[in-house]
Amino acid sequence: MNAPPAFESFLLFEGEKKITINKDTKVPNACLFTINKEDHTLGNIIKSQLLKDPQVLFAGYKVPHPLEHKIIIRVQTTPDYSPQEAFTNAITDLISELSLLEERFRVRAGPGGQALGCFFGEAVLVEEQGRLCRL
Repeated sequence: MNAPPAFESFLLFEGEKKITINKDTKVPNACLFTINKEDHTLGNIIKSQLLKDPQVLFAGYKVPHPLEHKIIIRVQTTPDYSPQEAFTNAITDLISELSLLEERFRVRAGPGGQALGCFFGEAVLVEEQGRLCRL
């Protein structure tokens, strides 16, 4: 079989960088961020966060090949705002949002952490005796 070993999809090898940044020479005020050992999950969430920023003119990502475990995110911004700033702000905002989500879940789950379910807006649905209930 041609597929690489599974551990190669998530382990960084010695000397391998998690992220590299290259200036995009085709488009003004744009950069390419290559993130190793990641896939569509991270690519889509970062792209979505970047597009919330009004100073980001373009944000997109691609996985070059299904057997390559990396994503390439292209970001173009207004002239007074660097793509690196936009990327850093997007990551910072995502960390804040995910921390808040985790905190809200822990509060709703209670001390024993027994309530597991899905978030829908501010409501949490939990499975109780085989059916979904709203907390």
